[in-house]
Amino acid sequence: MHELTVSPWASLAYLVAGVCFILALRGLSSPASSQRGNRFGIIGMTIAVVTTLVTHVPFVQHALVADTGPTIVVRAIDWTTVVEILAAIGVGAAIGLVTARRIAMTAMPQLVAAFHSLVGLAAVLVGVAAYLNPQAFGISDLVIPLIGQPFAVIHPVSRIELGLGVAIGAITFSGSVIAFLKLNGNMGGKPIMLPGRHVINLALLAGILGLIAYFVTDQAPWIFWTIVILSFVIGFLLIVPIGGADMPVVVSMLNSYSGWAAAAMGFTLHNSAMIITGALVGSSGAILSYIMCRAMNRSFISVIAGGFGAVADTSGGAVASDRPWKRGSAEDAAFLMSQAEQVIIVPGYGMAVAQAQHVLREMGDKLKADGVRVKYAIHPVAGRMPGHMNVLLAEANVPYDDVFELEDINSEFAQTDVAFVIGANDVTNPAAKTDKTSPIYGMPVLDVEKAKTVLFIKRSMGGVGYAGVDNELFYRDNTMMLLADAKKMVEDIVKALD
Repeated sequence: MHELTVSPWASLAYLVAGVCFILALRGLSSPASSQRGNRFGIIGMTIAVVTTLVTHVPFVQHALVADTGPTIVVRAIDWTTVVEILAAIGVGAAIGLVTARRIAMTAMPQLVAAFHSLVGLAAVLVGVAAYLNPQAFGISDLVIPLIGQPFAVIHPVSRIELGLGVAIGAITFSGSVIAFLKLNGNMGGKPIMLPGRHVINLALLAGILGLIAYFVTDQAPWIFWTIVILSFVIGFLLIVPIGGADMPVVVSMLNSYSGWAAAAMGFTLHNSAMIITGALVGSSGAILSYIMCRAMNRSFISVIAGGFGAVADTSGGAVASDRPWKRGSAEDAAFLMSQAEQVIIVPGYGMAVAQAQHVLREMGDKLKADGVRVKYAIHPVAGRMPGHMNVLLAEANVPYDDVFELEDINSEFAQTDVAFVIGANDVTNPAAKTDKTSPIYGMPVLDVEKAKTVLFIKRSMGGVGYAGVDNELFYRDNTMMLLADAKKMVEDIVKALD
């Protein structure tokens, strides 16, 4: 059996790159070590890319025919192909650099979804290239003449790798595109419930797995392309019925899919770096998805089957503005917080939209200067992706020691004078604990309603959270609504604290 060989030093380099990726994941587990983790990731990827380029330098062969003596075959570097490869890398690097510099932190979730789609598409394209020219990938030994044309027989194991790789890649691509459109506002955040979707999805999944099994015995083109097409379709159908509140799980889930797609293609390319990296991304994404589901008291299967928002809201959100509520001003908020012993700030996506993290940190610093204890409470699914709020607070240089996760700070709200909620809706809704008809029932939430006073910044009373439900917290006796743009309101509070 013909195999693509890898030199010992290349294997060692890939191993070092894999270790760097592990250290990167370890560093990214905490905001305090995230920069170090990013550096390890950059070093590991640089080693992997350079090693791949060096070990796969394209050559061309020239036959030198002499007047006397044997014909000499000379191998020379194919500089045309080298330039094309380097140009493609340069274009990709330029796009990545410009995107990273220009992208707003509020758009980070959709950027991640877009990157996942590219990983999935790359896996599909590699799989297609390997199917069309298996000998170039070292996955075929036998060539059979077929109606005057040579026909390369792909190894049975490689057919499994190809089938799984293109299937997972296609699902990742189409699913990530839908996730991007939902996160970017091009599609509504509410779930689109197709009739008989469970039966359709199960039938498509069974069909894909059956075709992959059949592909092992027959590599006919119609089988391969049917696998690709059906996988694109099921990726679309899987994400369309998922509602907005489940989007953090979707992002981490697609992250896992992209890793497994890369790992499958790593086997096809005989590239241990891709296998290691794909396995790390796939497993870490799966673990993160599990953690997100636990944070929402959901099962992974229930999220894939439809997610939050699948049940119509019966809590009377349509007439929510007719219910009695209290309105406050920036001066009221400044006075209450300046007199408090402890203030817990709860950031949400509204803070991200208003880009209020910097002025929020300034407000926290002023309160600390007045002797007030200030803490930040982060819900695992606040925002549109895992860790969204942590990233924003880190960008504003909020001390890491002041930031606490739900399970570490929830018990403190009962002893807190002021809970300051800035744009966090669904993750503070008490209905998740009391209203069995609510689509978010059972999701662990921050117990802000237990604070002596709740200050809630919101643009208006008419809107609802991303899950499509009204927040019972707005109408509690201890809640004061601060209706304004989040950044403008916090700026006014800072001025009132002077």
